[in-house]
Amino acid sequence: MERFGLAPEATAAIERLLDLLERDDTAPTTVRSRAEALDVHVADSLSGLEVPAVRDARRIADLGAGAGFPGLVLAAALPHAHVALVESVGRKCAWLVRAIAAMGLANAQAMNVRAEAWPEGLAGHDLVTARALAPLNVLVEYAAPLLAEGGALVAWKGRRDPLEEADAAAAAAVLGLEVGAVVRVQPFPAARDRHLYLYLKVRPTPNGYPRRPGIASKRPLRAST
Repeated sequence: MERFGLAPEATAAIERLLDLLERDDTAPTTVRSRAEALDVHVADSLSGLEVPAVRDARRIADLGAGAGFPGLVLAAALPHAHVALVESVGRKCAWLVRAIAAMGLANAQAMNVRAEAWPEGLAGHDLVTARALAPLNVLVEYAAPLLAEGGALVAWKGRRDPLEEADAAAAAAVLGLEVGAVVRVQPFPAARDRHLYLYLKVRPTPNGYPRRPGIASKRPLRAST
């Protein structure tokens, strides 16, 4: 964590999160040992700070928040930002509520809702994040209606896939986004093939989006459509 220059309060909050992971067997992740979680979860989440759109964000929606990565870690690292942890599975959302309390975060809130069915979140965020959630074209569709113009989607992904990237570019063109950078990161020494994908909201998302829950993954926008 020293590499990212976190404030002492942020480091302490993340340490409390690591403590909770180790002792709470309801944590929705198989990576719970402190040393492994520090790399696989915390350092990987903090790698997002290499993207200015993440560092400068003020209103963040973390989609498919799961065990809280990157959302909880970003909330600790960015106390000026409000982070909505959007999670449709009730037991995972309950974990997020416990984690927020244990960390002492005043700027994070767990939302038990699907991104496509979250009217309060529409068109107001300057950053949407997602880690290990869905293919890029599906993430673009989830994110676009939630973003204000000028906002950004940052997606944590592994090995690059040209077909996936082409489908995402096609979806972005439909939904009012444009493709930004693909940033290769190495959050910890053993990390391989880690990339952050950046998409920028450059115009309004057309009417009809978001589509009904589940449609983005069942009938995703593709380069061939």
